[in-house]
This record gives sequence, structure tokens and C-alpha cells, in this order.
Amino acid sequence: MRKIRVLVIDDSAYNRRTISRLLAELPDVEVAGYAGDGVEGLRQVLALKPDLITLDLHMPTMEGFTFLRLLMSRCPTPVIVVSSQGEGDRVIQALELGAVDCVLKPGGMSAQGLSDMGDDLRRKVRNLFTLKLSVPDVQPSPAVPSRPVPQEDGEQLPTVDVVAIGASTGGPAALKMILTGFETPPTCAVLVAQHMPACFTRAFAERLDRLSALEVREAQQGDAVIPGRVLIAPGGRHLSLERCGDTVVVKLVEPGPGDRYLPSADLLFNACAEQFSSRLLGVVLTGMGNDGAAGIASIRERGGQVFAESEETAVVFGMPREAIATGMVNKVVRLDRMAQEIALRVRVNHIDHNP
Repeated sequence: MRKIRVLVIDDSAYNRRTISRLLAELPDVEVAGYAGDGVEGLRQVLALKPDLITLDLHMPTMEGFTFLRLLMSRCPTPVIVVSSQGEGDRVIQALELGAVDCVLKPGGMSAQGLSDMGDDLRRKVRNLFTLKLSVPDVQPSPAVPSRPVPQEDGEQLPTVDVVAIGASTGGPAALKMILTGFETPPTCAVLVAQHMPACFTRAFAERLDRLSALEVREAQQGDAVIPGRVLIAPGGRHLSLERCGDTVVVKLVEPGPGDRYLPSADLLFNACAEQFSSRLLGVVLTGMGNDGAAGIASIRERGGQVFAESEETAVVFGMPREAIATGMVNKVVRLDRMAQEIALRVRVNHIDHNP
């Protein structure tokens, strides 16, 4: 198998050397070239045709956003953003523009920080062997009113009060398309487990709150699950649920030493199934790995429904493929139809908090 070829773009020579050294520790990866700004980066992309790009967003001449727009229109290529901790808003925008993942640059570039960054970078680069080396051609369909349609293929559609979504690589752009795809706020609650570093989820939630018609926030301990509210699991912790009187509220859970996915879609799906049973719709979106595949069994066992994103639109078909392979998925849906399919199943009345 040929090596995966990486182009490193960063205006700092030290960072270029550091990233190249970290990548060189993977025997199946080679650094094909370097660039110090976006203009040079585009020239190198056209000349070298790399399989993957690491990108710093702060660069002279042409910064990262302009580079991403031009790259995705001319020569779509997977991009991993290498970012500092205080760049949450910028990283989220880069992910929406087509970057597939991000790696956190340690403050001060300490030895331990570099080791952690190297582990994360190498894991994500290796996992991206399964990535489609193109950007799916997905355009949002016109927004639709959040009202149920009573019939589909002659059958009464089941209705739901809560939607639980799991996503990883490619998820931020997918979630943006779904949550901005409603003409009016749907009368359901939405809970999200998006694999993302802890320092980025609040910025992600705040950006979605500005762009969508729903109330979107990073989940906090004790937040109520109510219609029209979207709660994003905070990076580095799991989102579970518990009952407080007649209300279902958020219970944040610290990760265990063997936890592979943070936040965990499996844990979210299990918690939602326990509280909402047949009134739950689980959705597995683009991402690497198999997070969510075990949790959808709990949803189906309690009478809920499950959607998985189709291979046509998934940036990485790992998580949806694993979910579909369980035989527990009710429907495979293109991303540009996901908001509409959710709207078809949303109950008109508010959440009944009794199980």
C-alpha cells in the first residue's frame, strides 16, 4: 500500500519541522511538501496532489479561511486544522468550510504537550485512510416547516419528542446543515454528542445558536431537556440524563480511563432511550469509528427510531456504516434530507416528561 502523502502548511518554520517530525513517526505516512502561507499552499496542492493537508489558520498573504474556500472549489482535499486553544470560533468556521478535523496545538509547545499533540495527530491521520478524498456535493434543501406529515408510503409516521445525534469527523458542518434546515424551531429537544476537544464545544454551540432558529448551548449540569433547545455535550465529558421531579435534566459524566470516544454517542443514546423510549429518534452522522452502533440497540429495544447518514453525503462513512451493519437502522438518509425527515416525525405537542 502506498504511503499517505501530507502537505504541511504553517507560517512558522519551527511548527513545520515539528509537525513533519511527528508525522515521520508513522511508517505509512510521508511529508510530501511544505508551505508558509495559503498562496504557496495552493501552488503545492496543485503540483503535489497530496492526500491530506495540515493547516495553520493564521498566515500572511493568504490566511486559512481563504485557502480553504479556494481549495474546496478547485481541488477538494482533506484538511486537519492545527490550532491553538483560544481559536475556538475560527476552528469551527474552518470545519464548516470543509476541514475534516482539528488538532490542538499545546501552549508553549512543552514536551508533554507535544507528545499529546503527536498522539492525536498521528491517530487522526491514520484513521483518515478511510476518508473519502473528495468533498460530498451536498446542498441544503429549502427549509421546511416543523410540522408532521401524517402519511409516508401509506403508513402513519411514528412521532418523536427528542432527537439524539452522534457525530465525529465532518460532524460540525453536517450539524450546521441540519439545525439551520428548519423554517421554524421544531417542537422537540435535540441532544448532541460531537467528538471535539473540550476547548471548542462552547464556541461550536454559540455559533450554531447564532445561525439557527433554535436555542443552542453547550450542556451544563442540570440543564432541562425542553422543546426547541439543542444541548451540545461538552468536549471531554459525556452527556447523560437523570430525572428531577417531572423534568429530565442533564447529568455530565467524567470519562473513564478506557473511554475511546469523547463525548460518547453510545452513552448518550443509552441515556436517552432510558428516559424517552419510543418518543426518541437517534441519528448517526458522519465520523470515524463505531461510536453509536451499540447505543442504537437500546433505542430500538425501547421502541425508538434510528436514522443513519447515507454514504453519498457522509465525509467519513465509518460511524453510519457500523450502525447500518447492526440491522437496527430504520432509514438511511442523505444529509440534505435529514432536517426534513426529522421534521416529518416531530410531535406537535410539547414533551410529556412521564416515561
